[in-house]
Amino acid sequence: MPHKLRKTRKKRGTRTVGWGRVGQHRKTGQKGGHGKAGRHKHLWSYVLRYEPDYFSKKGFYSSQRKKVNAVNIGKLEELATRLSAEKGLEEKEGMAFLDLDKLGYNKLLGMGNVTIPFSIKVASYSESAAKKVKEAGGKLVITEINKPETN
Repeated sequence: MPHKLRKTRKKRGTRTVGWGRVGQHRKTGQKGGHGKAGRHKHLWSYVLRYEPDYFSKKGFYSSQRKKVNAVNIGKLEELATRLSAEKGLEEKEGMAFLDLDKLGYNKLLGMGNVTIPFSIKVASYSESAAKKVKEAGGKLVITEINKPETN
């Protein structure tokens, strides 16, 4: 038979109504934290089982790595026409001379075709680029790359 003084009536006005610490006896909403919280603590066994590479690092980052700014063979004729319009295109040995280092490029790649013979000064190039330049009757000049001295 119901009566007035049940335990819940006695606990009214107390902070936790008999359920221990604050936050207990609520719905299970965020019992382990939101999102990926606790991966280094109470969810560590989950990480070991399902995401073993979650905290690991792979490889290394070389601080001496240089940015490669490349240009394709197919863009050379466009560059030459732009330079000739600005009167910045030189001629050496009967060929149009392109100094790609001055233009901000340090590698020549072989995508596209070239029909005009060019004399090209560049720091590095691919084999296919060299082949296409020679087939068109041009030549490549390699610039010296300044390397830091090691003691």
